[in-house]
Amino acid sequence: QVQLVESGGGLVQAGGSLRLSCAASGSIVSINVMGWYRQAPGKQRELVATITSSSITSSSRPNYADSVKGRFTISRDNTKNTVSLQMSSLKAEDTAVYYCYVHGVLTTTYYSGKDYWGKGTLVTVSS
Repeated sequence: QVQLVESGGGLVQAGGSLRLSCAASGSIVSINVMGWYRQAPGKQRELVATITSSSITSSSRPNYADSVKGRFTISRDNTKNTVSLQMSSLKAEDTAVYYCYVHGVLTTTYYSGKDYWGKGTLVTVSS
């Protein structure tokens, strides 16, 4: 019963910035991987960024697609089970539906190794 709710999508001008947020709910204790994928019109869904947390090392490791490195920053708050994507220097090519992604969820009653997806939030970059 894990649910992901995205927010922050909208219309921005090229060169501008936008921040996406995603909140996971469902009696969650911890989450391994959180991130964002996107699907542009006429294109396949692709990885944008992920951030993996390790309870063993108490560290978080981000991973970015080459197309967004240096422009996007992913972060997470493990106390709130949220993940955010700060997007800067936006380009028209960034226009897409952005989907929140979660993998490896420990709840109060079970562990799930499934992938979970949000419904998506539309980001439109005008040029």
